[in-house]
Amino acid sequence: IINNYVEGAPGGARDKASPSGLHFRDSRRKVDYVLAYHYRRRLARRGPGAPSPEPRRGSASAALVSNGGTGKGRDEQQQQPQQQQQDHGQRALREWPGLPGLEVVELSPLDALEEERRLQREEYERNLLEAGLEIEKDPESQGLSFVRIHAPWQVLSREAELLKIKMPTKKMYEITEEKGILKTLNGIWCKLTEPLQPQVPQQENTKMKTLSYPFSREKIYLYNIKDKDTFFDNATRSRIVREILKRTSTKARNSMGIGTLIANNVYDAAYPLHDGEYEGQNDDMNERKLLYQEWARYGVFYKFQPIDLIRKYFGEKIGLYFAWLGLYTEFLIPSSVVGIIVFLYGCITIESDIPSKEMCDQRNAFTMCPLCDKFCDYWNLSSACTTARASHLFDNPATVFFSIFMALWATMFLEQWKRLQMRLSYFWDLTGLEEEEEHPRPEYENKVLQKKLKNKNITTENSNENEKEKLTWSDRMPGYAANFGLILFMIMLTFSAVFGVIVYRITTAAALSFSTNETTRSNVRVTVTATAVIINLVVVLILDEIYGAVAKWLTEIEIPKTEKTFEERLILKAFLLKFVNSYASIFYVAFFKGRFVGRPGRYVYVFEGYRMEECAPGGCLMELCIQLSIIMLGKQLIQNNLFEIGIPKLKKLFRKLKDERTVLKEMDTNQSKDPQQWDLDYILEPFTGLTPEYMEMIIQFGFVTLFVASFPLAPVFALLNNIIEVRLDAKKFVTELRRPDTVREKDIGIWYNILSIIGKLSVIINAFVIAVTSDFIPRLMYQYAYSQNGTMHGFINHTLSYFNVSQLKAGTQPENSLFAQEVSFCRFKDYREPPWSPHQYEFSKQYWAVLSARLAFVILFQNLVMFLSVLVDWMIPDIPKDISEQIKKEKTVLVDFFLKEEHEKLKLIESFISRDKRKHRSGTKTKRTRAASFSQCHRSPKGSFTSFSSQHTVV
Repeated sequence: IINNYVEGAPGGARDKASPSGLHFRDSRRKVDYVLAYHYRRRLARRGPGAPSPEPRRGSASAALVSNGGTGKGRDEQQQQPQQQQQDHGQRALREWPGLPGLEVVELSPLDALEEERRLQREEYERNLLEAGLEIEKDPESQGLSFVRIHAPWQVLSREAELLKIKMPTKKMYEITEEKGILKTLNGIWCKLTEPLQPQVPQQENTKMKTLSYPFSREKIYLYNIKDKDTFFDNATRSRIVREILKRTSTKARNSMGIGTLIANNVYDAAYPLHDGEYEGQNDDMNERKLLYQEWARYGVFYKFQPIDLIRKYFGEKIGLYFAWLGLYTEFLIPSSVVGIIVFLYGCITIESDIPSKEMCDQRNAFTMCPLCDKFCDYWNLSSACTTARASHLFDNPATVFFSIFMALWATMFLEQWKRLQMRLSYFWDLTGLEEEEEHPRPEYENKVLQKKLKNKNITTENSNENEKEKLTWSDRMPGYAANFGLILFMIMLTFSAVFGVIVYRITTAAALSFSTNETTRSNVRVTVTATAVIINLVVVLILDEIYGAVAKWLTEIEIPKTEKTFEERLILKAFLLKFVNSYASIFYVAFFKGRFVGRPGRYVYVFEGYRMEECAPGGCLMELCIQLSIIMLGKQLIQNNLFEIGIPKLKKLFRKLKDERTVLKEMDTNQSKDPQQWDLDYILEPFTGLTPEYMEMIIQFGFVTLFVASFPLAPVFALLNNIIEVRLDAKKFVTELRRPDTVREKDIGIWYNILSIIGKLSVIINAFVIAVTSDFIPRLMYQYAYSQNGTMHGFINHTLSYFNVSQLKAGTQPENSLFAQEVSFCRFKDYREPPWSPHQYEFSKQYWAVLSARLAFVILFQNLVMFLSVLVDWMIPDIPKDISEQIKKEKTVLVDFFLKEEHEKLKLIESFISRDKRKHRSGTKTKRTRAASFSQCHRSPKGSFTSFSSQHTVV
């Protein structure tokens, strides 16, 4: 490496370092990227008569600087010939490793590995220098070391052109404003929401937009370059450096980029720096501190998000996530209001609900069949009055309207997101963004290398063989087989967990029924339901964490080629497993519980003694509501909030303690050093992607839409959670995570497809919940087909069938019955023929009529809502009209701008030619010669002018 080793000057360069810790020691060049690694000094012993070696850390102020030197000597060193710098740096490296009188002991295997890593680092950093980057590093000592990287203007301009990064030009054009009533409404809305706007710097003239164009060095005159050091912002600079790091390779172990080196523990981490401290006494304002004050604090929960600043600091991909989360949270407000109205409607109409009154009226005296064999007595239906009244809060005609509303709400949300996404793409200059060619993942490269080494037929003559080599489906077949088998096993494990909870409910209910305590026996259903739901929640949380790790491992053994492919496959696996895990128990309660109970005298048993559980007298909808609410609230409170807050803090504490132990073990601790920004950022948790953030919101979206007919308050709790979630995620990104690499994305990718699938699935599920789980259809059928006077009077009696108690199996009759009167017939909830009918206990005509009505309702509801959803989709264009016009206008403005600039160039050239002609006529010989040489350089043989763009800045 061309390292210019500088001995520590008196006072130390540490004092001369940039106070912010964001620059090289010359306080001029920005630190665009940092590589961190742990250096393990190899063992040594003193030679005979050698003096005791002084700690090398004594010159803590010394710095190894590449391509530019350090401090005031940088300008002089830049003028040295390249060969002289090489000789000087190599001589410094030769002198550096050892001290006089020391002998190197024979390397142990661990030391040999460390030496190999050191050589890889040297080769890699040498290649970075060849790519044009500038490097600064402290002298290697025991423990943590950093390599700081700076990209000069030549590298930034070259890479920006290769990556086709759009940069602002000199041209600005006016944005067409909305006219008429829309403009008035927009003005009123802006005035009303002014207190909710974050106090961040805004564009001075919002009516104007800067024209952007992919960077080109040949057309550098087009761009508004006031200062080369600030033309590319920090996020763009770090992105460019990251691209160079990813494609720079080393010969050792065929390492393909920084990803492979980190995987092989050559480096510990690679990250861009934050813009400084987010809180402190200094008055220096930076974008990180601004984001913390106006976005990442719970005290500003009522304010809008500064999406443009988020995008500028973290990149488009993270900006799109927070824009999506913000829109989703805003859309939850109207759905929450409607959900509260539906719930209040149930509260208001509970006193006028005739079926509830009939069930609570003790004069009706419906004697019900025993809930269990032998130990359970006959019971009166009026004892279930509380459950029936509570069921009406969620099982009323308004829930049907709310289900239709939520289906349309989901469609409108997705349509509005597409429009917002297009608007952001326009203002963020993402329109026409091409898919960038991704670098292969390190694991894929290693697998290809292993395959090549195993294949003995490959000849070394063909140098392009490595490029042609790739993994085929046969290479991935073991991974695919393992994926299929393990995913199937995990799904079966989830079903087994649900079945285990069912067994727990059945056995616990039977055990509590044997109790001699009257209070215990009377509260069996409540006790069993509450404890079972809590157990189910714990199981869901545990399996969620397991499934996340398993999905990642399964994706890794598939060996996807690129990071994008890896992310998409990981998302699909994790979503499938977590979807099944979160909703399996809810599906069971909604569609299976109470369907396979049997009837008195012929019950269905499990384990030869336990009857299958049945729904409460008020139906299974109330139990579905309890199950859904506890799992949803439990996941949000424990998993989404406590885990998100607690786990990163514990990891940060563990990392800090580990580093402190490492520092204590260092041999050279006589010099204290102030922590720089790269030290502070290294302690932070590395960014691992947006998949967990999206996943928890998508699962929540499922809770809000899939079973909303049973729990209208789900949007309310989702809204309350998201208000906290936005600030929690913001604080995590600003204060607890290393700064992520900026990624340009024009959409949210596969997540939109998952949202769309959930939206369509919610229509079908809510149709079945209303038709099968609730009593909406039986009530409707009774009122219009069987009622004598068109009212609901007699509905409870209509839904109960008779059973002759003398036909109970021997040993199943209640012992020590407390019913004073002799019971001849008991009632049970079903549509069956009475015992005096020729077809006793078979399904009655009412049963088939109600079943037909249920299926008809599902078909009608599904088609109606799907039609309305398609209609809404058709009525709302994906691209807003004003944005569509602005995109067309931008293309026209761009062409006009190019023509104007080219015309000005031509005029400039003609002015030079005409001036030279005038000087030629004046008879000055030397000037005449210079004009001739100028015209020869810039005129073709035919007299036409060649392109002058590359020489424009020189002129």
